[in-house]
Amino acid sequence: MFLKKCLFILLALPATLTVHSQIITRPNYGLKSHETLELKSIQLSRDKTVVNFSIENKIENGIFCADRNIYITDPSGTRIKLIKATGIPVCPKSYQFKAAGEKLDFSLAFPPLSGEPGCIDIKEECSDNCFSFYGVVLDEYVNSRLDEGFSFAERGELQKALDTFLKYASGNVINNGVRALVYYNIVKLAGETGNSDKAAEWYKKLNSSAVKGGKNYIKQLNLQGIKY
Repeated sequence: MFLKKCLFILLALPATLTVHSQIITRPNYGLKSHETLELKSIQLSRDKTVVNFSIENKIENGIFCADRNIYITDPSGTRIKLIKATGIPVCPKSYQFKAAGEKLDFSLAFPPLSGEPGCIDIKEECSDNCFSFYGVVLDEYVNSRLDEGFSFAERGELQKALDTFLKYASGNVINNGVRALVYYNIVKLAGETGNSDKAAEWYKKLNSSAVKGGKNYIKQLNLQGIKY
């Protein structure tokens, strides 16, 4: 009897750990500021949030470091400050790349997120070459819907991609933090499929003060010469 009870405890333990740990691989995001910096995964657990990155060096004698002032911002506006960097020096120390094309993997650890936010922003506050990711999606269902739309776009099926984003935008499950990302892609796809009226309609919605972070996406569209 005692042995069976111990066996049950041992078998149950991994299940308990799994419930309180989640890994989101290649999450979707809206905007980023560094061309070769990629977001590989995010690990959410009770005691910390770990964000895993990869960066590719494009120049000779390239260097990279992580500033101490890196934050996660949740949908409520709460800023969660970096507590540890692994695999990358903290500025003013820096990693010296050996050659162009070299890739570096590193991780940034933060305190645990409160609740179950659907998305977050990650931002480095520094004086030069700072990085940021806006609208990083943590919800698995939302990521799957966005993946569907992006898959159509990557295959050149732009109308199907547009229809997918429009369908998602008109549903009741869209998270407010992801809304700007979806509207931005609708504007882009509508313009690329020759539907300027539709693009203008959703550009106006994106530019509304009711859409969290929308101004950042409008600025990006304007930099691409897109304005309605």
